[in-house]
Amino acid sequence: MVNWTHWHNEPLLVGTLVLAAWAYAVATGPWRFRLALGSAYPTRQARLFYGGLVVFYLAVGSPLDEIGERYLFSAHMLQHLIIVNLAAPLVLAGTPRWLLDGIIDRPPLRPILRALSAPVAAAVLFALCLSIWHVPAIYDAALRDKLLHVVQHLMFFATALVLWWPLVSPSAVLPRRTPGVQVLYVVGLGALQFPLVAFLNFSREALYPTYEFAPRLIALAPREDQILGGALMGVGGMFVSLGLISRCFIRWHRESESPSPPADGPPR
Repeated sequence: MVNWTHWHNEPLLVGTLVLAAWAYAVATGPWRFRLALGSAYPTRQARLFYGGLVVFYLAVGSPLDEIGERYLFSAHMLQHLIIVNLAAPLVLAGTPRWLLDGIIDRPPLRPILRALSAPVAAAVLFALCLSIWHVPAIYDAALRDKLLHVVQHLMFFATALVLWWPLVSPSAVLPRRTPGVQVLYVVGLGALQFPLVAFLNFSREALYPTYEFAPRLIALAPREDQILGGALMGVGGMFVSLGLISRCFIRWHRESESPSPPADGPPR
C-alpha cells in the first residue's frame, strides 16, 4: 500500500531543483549588477519562481507520485495538471525580463524559440506531446521505467513552458501575444486537447494495464478511474481556459481604455 510518509529525495530530483534555485539566486543577486545594472531585486518574480520549483517538487516528490505511478490514473493526471498549469507558468512568469532575454537573445536560440513560441506551433507541440505520451503502450512503459518516467515529466514541463509563452512571457525579445490572439490561442488549445479527453472518457475498456491490475485505493473501478482522469483533464482545462479568457478580456478592456500615445512622439 501507499507509504504516505515517503517523499522522493533522489539526488537527480533534489539536485536539479537546488541547482535551479542557486542559479536563479546568483543571477538575480551578485550577477544582477552585470546583467541589468540599476535593476532592483525582483522580489515578486523571485516568489513566483521559487514557488514554481516548490510546486514542481510537490507534484513529483510527494506521495502523489507513488499513487499516480502505481495505483490511480486520476492521481497521475492530477500530477500532470499541477506540472503544466502551475509549476511551468510560475517559473516562466518568475524569470525577470533582463535575465530571460539575456539567455534567449542569441543567434542560435532566438530563431528556434521564435518558431516554437508562435501560438500555432506552441499549441500543436504541447498537444502532440500530451497525446503521444498517453498512447497506452508508451504510457505504461513510462510507468515501468523510472528514467522514462522522468523524461515524460521533463517533456511535459518543457512543452508547458512553450505552451505558456504566448500568455505570460516577460520577454521583450519574444513577448506575450495581444489579448485577441491570446483568446483565440486558448480556444485552440482546448480544441486540440479534446480528442485525447474523448479517447480517455469514451473508451469501452481500461486502457492502461498498470491501473487495471493495481490494488484499489478507493472504490473506483479501473475504467471509472480512467474516466475521472479524463474529466480532470477536460474540466480542469476548461476552468483554466475560462480564467485565462477572462484575464485576456480584462487586459483587452484596460488597454482599450488607456490613452493612446501621441502619434508624433514617444509614449509618456
